[in-house]
Amino acid sequence: MWKRDEQDSQLTQMIEGKLSRRRFLTGTAAAGAGAFLAVNPVAKAVAATPTSSLLNFEAVPASTADTVTVPKGYKATPLMSWGDPIFTGAPEFEQHGKQDSKAQERQFGDNTDGMSFFPISEDRGVLAINNEYTNYEYLFDHQGEKMTADDVRKAQAAVGITIVEVVRKNGQWAIDRSGQRNRRITANTPMMLTGPAAGHDLMKTKADPAGIKPLGTFNNCANGQTPWGTYLTCEENFDDFFGSNQKGDVTADQARYGISASPSDYKWHQHDDRFDVVKNPNEANRFGWIVEIDPHDPSSTPMKRTALGRFKHENAALTLNGDGHAVVYLGDDERGEHLYKFVSKHRYEKGNDASNRKLLEEGTLYVAKFDMTGDLKGRGQWLELTFGKNGLTPDNGFNDQAEVVTFARRAATQVGATTMDRPEWVAVHPDNKHVFCTLTNNKNRGKEGQPVGGPNPRQKNHYGQILRWMPLNGDHTSTSFVWDLYLVAGNPTVHQGDLYAGSDNINAQNMFNSPDGIGFDTAGRLWIQTDGNYSNQGDFAGQGNNQMLCGDPMTGEIRRFLTGPVACEITGLAFSPDHKTMFVGVQHPGEEGAPSHFPYGGTTKPRSTIMMITREDGGVIGA
Repeated sequence: MWKRDEQDSQLTQMIEGKLSRRRFLTGTAAAGAGAFLAVNPVAKAVAATPTSSLLNFEAVPASTADTVTVPKGYKATPLMSWGDPIFTGAPEFEQHGKQDSKAQERQFGDNTDGMSFFPISEDRGVLAINNEYTNYEYLFDHQGEKMTADDVRKAQAAVGITIVEVVRKNGQWAIDRSGQRNRRITANTPMMLTGPAAGHDLMKTKADPAGIKPLGTFNNCANGQTPWGTYLTCEENFDDFFGSNQKGDVTADQARYGISASPSDYKWHQHDDRFDVVKNPNEANRFGWIVEIDPHDPSSTPMKRTALGRFKHENAALTLNGDGHAVVYLGDDERGEHLYKFVSKHRYEKGNDASNRKLLEEGTLYVAKFDMTGDLKGRGQWLELTFGKNGLTPDNGFNDQAEVVTFARRAATQVGATTMDRPEWVAVHPDNKHVFCTLTNNKNRGKEGQPVGGPNPRQKNHYGQILRWMPLNGDHTSTSFVWDLYLVAGNPTVHQGDLYAGSDNINAQNMFNSPDGIGFDTAGRLWIQTDGNYSNQGDFAGQGNNQMLCGDPMTGEIRRFLTGPVACEITGLAFSPDHKTMFVGVQHPGEEGAPSHFPYGGTTKPRSTIMMITREDGGVIGA
């Protein structure tokens, strides 16, 4: 164990950046904190002159066009769009919203989000893809105004997860509708609860008095992938699907998660009592979890891992610590919520996947607390969320670990965690020493309980930032870390001389707002996807449609790589094993009736789509 003065010395060195970028690049840095760009929001832009050896493509300009734009020498091709059949004999997409639930159950779901690629052979693999929610204005011919029981079933089939085999022929990947692994997982798929909340009274319902067999998953935002070959899907804004036409009270815990006894826009409760919070108040407790899925076995039961806590999960960034413990970083995507970490009780055993698949059943959950300085860097702690510790006791309303994980938000407040600007995707650098998290925006920053400072340095933050931290001595199980901001998004053409202009590495050619999706390729390129304001006016003038950028964590340089169509979000990122194909999701083009006909043009409906990005010369993406 480290002595306190030794620990303080290393932390101080990391914060002050005494370790050079040169030492980090050569792999000799013990902690590596000074290896990256130091953020100074009012200094001259350090990235004005291209210096990166990683970013070998010509940046694209901002765009408001209804298409996907990629750099010169690249092309973007649709792989699969909402409603495409994924089974042999399944019906083709129908433009007018008249197909029934049986058709949607055999088609690609709506609003693609996080995804992972699982290789089978050199030219065959499996894509596991989240389908977050659905747009009733396009799903139904009546736009959701006259919902029937089958309409609800259809909407429930449009969400969840799509698992499909893909095959490469002549250098191009395509869906194999006859793939043995093809599967739809929806709001009605049988699942299993594991961990401390399984079988607890909070999980028991009329349909499942044992409290261990929930039905379905939905509002699946982003994802994770394990070394033992499973897919992690993350339940985010599950509250949107619950409601009631009856008057009734909800608890403070239910309200903290957005549950109310009022009509839901999705109207599932009108025809499915599971989603009526007055009739079934515990049903919502069975959502908001990380779900682990075997993408290779379509008969397997998805497992809801309650040890990782219940909140509005964005993604699950899993890394193996040097000692074999599995560590999962988790963001709770809501204004003023928190950043979490899970450490498995047991250790990874190479080649023993039967044992490894139990690693997420037991472990310790933590929540982050940051220094609230004004320096855009500092120290932080992981606070343990274990029953009986840090005030998580019956005196404070916690009676067991099941209550701690089920009401993780309240537990985080109890221990004094830092409220954050919507922590979304987390990504671990390939060096396994640095972790990045997008903080998308927060119009409430500066209000009561959400003070300005630390990693959330701007009042009414509408641009977002990317947080970076380094665990003590590269040990992800450590409860100490140092942090800084890799970038602060902004608009230097509208704001000058303050943080709203952005950090040094943001300029008029690469500016954007609301970083959301984030991920690394094996070379260490940082891919950044946005889900923000695409009005192209006012504070957002010149930023155009949502987009994807690429960053070099060593030099701090950022270049725009891709722009999306009208009113979309760019989300979801996966690579073929040779990194010659990038799979990118385009979600909700044409949302709220915006004038989009992506991706097929003409008078077609806009459709959420997985795009394949390739180089015309067949090379590695970005290289």
